[in-house]
Amino acid sequence: MSRDADKAFFGHPIGLSTLFASEMWERFSYYGMRALLVLFLTATFASGGFEMAELDAFTIYGIFTGLVYITPIFGGMLADKILGQRKSIYIGGLTMAMGQFLLAASAWMHGTDASMELRQTIFYAGLGILILGNGFFKPNISTMVGELYDNSDPRKDGGFTIFYMGINIGAFLSPLVAGKLGEQVAWQYGFMAAGVGMVLGTVWFFVRSHTLGQVGMPPKVKAERVRLAITDWFSILLYVIAIVGLTFAVILGWGAMPAKVSTAIIWIASIGGVLILGTTIFRGTSGKTEWNRVTVIIVLCIFNILFWSGFEQAGTTFNVFARDNTQRMIGTWEIPATWFQSINAFWIVVSAPIFSILWVKLDKMKLNPNTPMKFGWAMVLLSLGFVVMAIAYSRSTGGDSLRLVSPLWLIMVYLLHTFGELCLSPIGLSMITKLSPPKLVSTMMGIWFGTTAVGNFVASQMKAISLHLENALGREIQVFWLIAIQSAIFAVIIIVLAPTLKRLMHGIK
Repeated sequence: MSRDADKAFFGHPIGLSTLFASEMWERFSYYGMRALLVLFLTATFASGGFEMAELDAFTIYGIFTGLVYITPIFGGMLADKILGQRKSIYIGGLTMAMGQFLLAASAWMHGTDASMELRQTIFYAGLGILILGNGFFKPNISTMVGELYDNSDPRKDGGFTIFYMGINIGAFLSPLVAGKLGEQVAWQYGFMAAGVGMVLGTVWFFVRSHTLGQVGMPPKVKAERVRLAITDWFSILLYVIAIVGLTFAVILGWGAMPAKVSTAIIWIASIGGVLILGTTIFRGTSGKTEWNRVTVIIVLCIFNILFWSGFEQAGTTFNVFARDNTQRMIGTWEIPATWFQSINAFWIVVSAPIFSILWVKLDKMKLNPNTPMKFGWAMVLLSLGFVVMAIAYSRSTGGDSLRLVSPLWLIMVYLLHTFGELCLSPIGLSMITKLSPPKLVSTMMGIWFGTTAVGNFVASQMKAISLHLENALGREIQVFWLIAIQSAIFAVIIIVLAPTLKRLMHGIK
């Protein structure tokens, strides 16, 4: 790469602009659908929804967002060993677009002669295809960002923060567009908008792939090749067809299975996956230094679970709070509840450049906190956000009747959580690319997203956990206070562990 190209995008490699925009459109697609999911599932039959109970909708949301972050483990492994990152991104992009269009089709079928069973089959197939497609896309585009830089390049953390801005520009725009269309026009238009966004992201990646040089090409490819061959595109098409066919086969066959058989399959698949993953890590890691660094990754992944188990209330309890407990009227105009899903992304877009500059400035002053300490600050900020949320909920539900509270409460919560996110998420992505053994970068990136998956599912169950505690203790347990206290405790633990983890990183900052 020429010196000019290496600094052509705000002082970063020009390839970052390609990955930035591709991820922006992919996140537009994902967050547009995510903003609608719980509201769509709990909407009445008459409005085109499925009229589910709130806790059931939370569980489906948690399973979906959990599996969305589990499949990147296997997508990363396939990219490392067989496909390469570029082919994986095309496979993921095309399948995710199809998944969004299937969700739109399930909503469009409302009011036709289609049965509810058929609508649900189409809907769950769309979710399944989205889950598998994301597994191919998500870990590999992040890995490609890391490959644009040397590990010693001080711009790397800043590059990931800029990349994170792309994620959040998409996340900011999608609830405004897809959320508005789905919530206040018709559900299918919201899902269609998300599908179009995914198509645009894939097309952009294709048109601008020349800016990436050899980054992300399939393993063992000739050094001079910077474009995919016809045979590569043929295999991409086969993977897309296989994913769609497999998803429908599983959904149609799953309901016909006895419960014991389906449960056994889940256990076998889970244990098999863990064994394959463990074997892959064992074979790809060598020497004390690499094993110490892998240990650090595993410890920080645990705290990643704890962070997202709180943060991801955004799509469940926060979404319902915005709909039911927040004053959304401005004159005669009602703010869509989904628009509150854009607040976090807005704060990211505003704050990410500041954090990117901050880390570089602190590094020059030799005051830049190490990665574990940044995780500690993330947990502190998460806890403070839930303290604010707990107070807002108490003000809304105190007394004999429900009182709508100002939107400023949610805005403040999202601000604190955004600062926490910027101390953890882009730093975590950068950390994986720096600490992972060279043969396992995409695999470890998949594990990182896998722990995010666990955090997402735990987040969906926190309301149910608080209700179980209420029944066991015989007193009210507000979910927001529960998460605030939990986060504060774990913040203290990671801050205490930070010096030891820094030592195990062997010079990687």
